[in-house]
Amino acid sequence: MKSLIPAALLLLSGVALTAQAPPSPATAAHSYSTSLGFSYDLPNGWEVTDTQAGLSQAKEQAAQNASSEEEKKGLACVQMGLTARNGASVIVDVALPFDCFGQQLSDKDMPGFGEGASQGVKQSFDIGEPTIGSYALGTHNLWIERVKGTPKGQAGTSLTIEITCTVLKKAAVCWMAMAADDAALKAFENGLVSLDGEAQVALVPATAFDKKPL
Repeated sequence: MKSLIPAALLLLSGVALTAQAPPSPATAAHSYSTSLGFSYDLPNGWEVTDTQAGLSQAKEQAAQNASSEEEKKGLACVQMGLTARNGASVIVDVALPFDCFGQQLSDKDMPGFGEGASQGVKQSFDIGEPTIGSYALGTHNLWIERVKGTPKGQAGTSLTIEITCTVLKKAAVCWMAMAADDAALKAFENGLVSLDGEAQVALVPATAFDKKPL
């Protein structure tokens, strides 16, 4: 189960990349919030995309490849929230509500999140050497990974993939950017988040990679 959230995030982000539904233009910042205890302010100029049409099918396919009943249950509970694009760049978040899953997770599960993220990326991308870090926002600890990747079968298309995950009171959540350029990556990192009602701060501080995970 430790690898469930990031692996599901990578799988479901494929839905975002291939979504055929027309996006809803967003010329101003878009604030996304959930009852699970977090919010994220989408940067200016990004377009919110409806990926729900392909979401159920993607989750069903993932469940068929799950290695345990626990993973199948977790995939059924996973929620894909915000999905947004800016050109070739994508931002997405995925959450696992604890009341649905029937199990409370904690910071000790974060190393497993990292392992799952790495494996999930390798399934869809040819990647370089990842950089991993950890940091805190208020009372919450976050794990982060950044790596250069090329979608399999698309030589010459290079993206920076950045994933950051944390555990809230009601859910585990990961945000991911597949950024085509530095501007898109910075926009993702500078998006304001609020975690469990705490004050808004940038999702990824400049010091995020100064401290390595335990």
